[in-house]
Amino acid sequence: MSFQLLGDVVFVVLAVRVLGRDAVALLRRATAAGVRAGVSELRRGDHEDGQARHGTSRNFQPASRR
Repeated sequence: MSFQLLGDVVFVVLAVRVLGRDAVALLRRATAAGVRAGVSELRRGDHEDGQARHGTSRNFQPASRR
């Protein structure tokens, strides 16, 4: 192995070690943002037709509470 190749390998290993944590943190944040967006989409409930996702109106109450 030449010294140039050894230097390149050491540089890449150090770069991955230093920047790897930041990359993992960014991936975690992106994943969390995606989950939050999905949950808010599920909670939004109302569509253009005014029906909730589960096919009932938002003001639905069970028979025992009417």
